[in-house]
Amino acid sequence: MKFIIGTKVGMSQLFKEDGSVVPVTVVKIEPNTVVQIKTKDKDGYEAVQIGVGKKKKLTKAEKGHRKTLGDFAILKEFKASGELKVGDTLDASVFAEGDTVKVTGTTKGKGFQGVVKRHGFSGMPASHGHHSVMRHAGSIGQRFPQHTLKGMRMAGRMGGVQMSTRGLKIVKIDVEHGLMAIKGAIPGNNGSIIQIISKSR
Repeated sequence: MKFIIGTKVGMSQLFKEDGSVVPVTVVKIEPNTVVQIKTKDKDGYEAVQIGVGKKKKLTKAEKGHRKTLGDFAILKEFKASGELKVGDTLDASVFAEGDTVKVTGTTKGKGFQGVVKRHGFSGMPASHGHHSVMRHAGSIGQRFPQHTLKGMRMAGRMGGVQMSTRGLKIVKIDVEHGLMAIKGAIPGNNGSIIQIISKSR
């Protein structure tokens, strides 16, 4: 399995040789450092912990865990086993152009939203007799069982959740500048942390 942590820069477009346009999301890849290797004997499962970024102030526990590897702001685990060891560095060269990847990030927070925006409800008819109820949810229950059923689609907080987009292809990689262009859109705001995973063949 191939994996790396990156930062979403924003969307752009690339032109192919035949003149067609490919919409891409540009991702900045800073050096990823292996902080910890988890084994089945010691931890009960196999995983690799990666650190990236820089944090200004660390607690004693955080300093002890990171040792002298660096003041990493982000630590992420990937369920994988291989020849990596503590202190190894990963960059964009881990992947190749044409790789199919899964990108995981935190979606944009939309705040408190109604059912029309949050769930795609059509709302009430905008005709005579309907005053100020066009975007209302309508009935949320019945006489029995005298309470709102679990899972009812209602107004509430929207976005700000972890989401993965699968089947995306890497169009271009610039190892020298630490940039990667992935076809299509990926979850998250510009500047947010994302995880890129690909199963190696």
